[in-house]
Amino acid sequence: MTNTKLSDILAAAGDGNNFRNTWDNTQAAEEFAPLPAGVYVAHVIAGELFNARQNRTPGYKLTFKVCEGEHVGRQFWHDLWLTPAALPMAKRDLGKLGVTAMEQLEQPMPPGIRCKVKVALRKDDNGTEHNRVKSFEMIGIDRPEADAFAPVDVAQDNGDKAESQGDGADPDTMPEKPKDGIPI
Repeated sequence: MTNTKLSDILAAAGDGNNFRNTWDNTQAAEEFAPLPAGVYVAHVIAGELFNARQNRTPGYKLTFKVCEGEHVGRQFWHDLWLTPAALPMAKRDLGKLGVTAMEQLEQPMPPGIRCKVKVALRKDDNGTEHNRVKSFEMIGIDRPEADAFAPVDVAQDNGDKAESQGDGADPDTMPEKPKDGIPI
């Protein structure tokens, strides 16, 4: 075991003086308990193939992230089983998200799928509580916000005006330039 000092680590990160104040004024996080039973508006943020730990049953796990209300940012999961007996329900639920071909299971979920999800609270035989998705419906697709600093396709933005201009400039919004090149 090394004798590394916290002050050395923080000094290397350039945060030595501020960390003590942050430490002293930070409350410890509460343990995450399952979400209360209810209806949540959530984005589907991931979908991935997996095998169950115990019996290696093939499945597809949807990850939801609450995007409205008191529990914004919390995540919960919905397991779909890819067995002959469970496949009709898996195809029903995946179809709600536009996944209709087997090949789509190996591709990332498109961003921004917004769903209304009914979540139940279940208790295992050992007393452990967990969430279970009872049902969900897709209610829309939220387009990711555009980066304000990203390049803009001027031809697409300005329609016909940009196509008629060699450099994409809109003559209606450009300042007049006198002979010396300085805008007036």
